[in-house]
Amino acid sequence: MKYRVLGKTGLKVSEIGCGTWQLANDPNCWVGADLKESLNTLHEFVELGGNFIDTAWIYGYSKTEPNKHPSEELIGKFLKESGRREEIIIATKIPPKNFQWPARKGIPISQIFPDGHIEKCVDDSLNSLGVDSIDLVQFHVWQDSFAKEEGWKKTMQKISREGKVKHWGISINDYEPSSCIQTLDTGLISTIQFIFNIFHQKPIEELFPYTRKNKIGLIARVPLDEGGLSGKVTENTVFQEGDFRKKYFANERLKELVKRTDALKKLLGNEAKSLPELALRYVLSFKEVSTAIPGMRKTEYVKQNTAISDGKILSPALLKELRKHVWERNFYSF
Repeated sequence: MKYRVLGKTGLKVSEIGCGTWQLANDPNCWVGADLKESLNTLHEFVELGGNFIDTAWIYGYSKTEPNKHPSEELIGKFLKESGRREEIIIATKIPPKNFQWPARKGIPISQIFPDGHIEKCVDDSLNSLGVDSIDLVQFHVWQDSFAKEEGWKKTMQKISREGKVKHWGISINDYEPSSCIQTLDTGLISTIQFIFNIFHQKPIEELFPYTRKNKIGLIARVPLDEGGLSGKVTENTVFQEGDFRKKYFANERLKELVKRTDALKKLLGNEAKSLPELALRYVLSFKEVSTAIPGMRKTEYVKQNTAISDGKILSPALLKELRKHVWERNFYSF
């Protein structure tokens, strides 16, 4: 496993991190997880050199059990079992109080991240994870207009003084990679989590130059396009009820996905032997990226994905060719 510095945090994180949305049998999002297997996945990830685990207050959450945070609790169990807390960098996220993803324009921060909500969610996460301090806490949605507000700034500084959170970040809105520049200008945010993959290359244009200049750590989520770049999805694939991909890859989108992945498979060869390898090597070919966090809930996926962190990047010629495979989409109706 290779490691990169997570921007101005100074933390050295594994190039392949572990996304954990899938691990906790999240109702109506990612169903079907086996919690024993999920726990084994975390152990395998760390044994193979992984040290960056990304979770969220909301992962696995159910309104019928509002005080439970299954993904964080699973990670807390892993930390207790393994005794390796000092080796692991834990990142989690504060959900919007109005439970709307992404953040809608025009809705004030007072309805999304009021001061008391920020503090409560941090305390909840500390309890669920079973830790005294969290390495990185991220706001789970964002609008750049929040930059001019003062409440969130004072609250996060207070929490940091109390020793509860070491660093702060933002998980920016889907497919809006520049929706954080004014906020980064405040100097209070150390990392940005953003969508980046072969289909969605827009972050290269504005986000990368800014973060490179200002030493902001970049956490690339959805590097496999929610499994679309796994190479396993066909026109006959049927996602089970409760799996959000049933809508994400619905109807014509599924047909278009298969058409595009078939085209990408023609590029496989010496530089990448499988579509997941091509997708992950693509993301890691950009030095601005600190870590990529594919969701991994099976140990076989952990082994395959972590093996790609070997220092090899794609050639300029292949990167240029992949520019032709951009597929910008918006899955929201507003």
